Amino acid sequence: MVKIRMMRLGAKKNPHYRMVVVDARVKRGGDYIESLGYYDPRETTDNAFKIDAERAAYWLSQGAQPTDTAVRLLERAGVAVPAVRAKRGNSYTARTAAAAQAQA
Repeated sequence: MVKIRMMRLGAKKNPHYRMVVVDARVKRGGDYIESLGYYDPRETTDNAFKIDAERAAYWLSQGAQPTDTAVRLLERAGVAVPAVRAKRGNSYTARTAAAAQAQA
């Protein structure tokens, strides 16, 4: 199975992440198929977030399963993410529907 997930880079207490397409059996820091972009959660630079939306949409259409964090970042980048099963329980669409009802 192919997954879209985050690969941690950076120093101790200074995380930087690369969004990668990887075989699910590979370790977090192992070899990846393709890099889709990067994310700096501390926003220490002006361009702390960049995703190649076209390539991400391609991999999603090929059946790649994004992790929960990857789904959140892909939606932030404007990529249409199909309904996927969440890693820890309810589906992602159920969670977003509940959040929308709570805001209304």
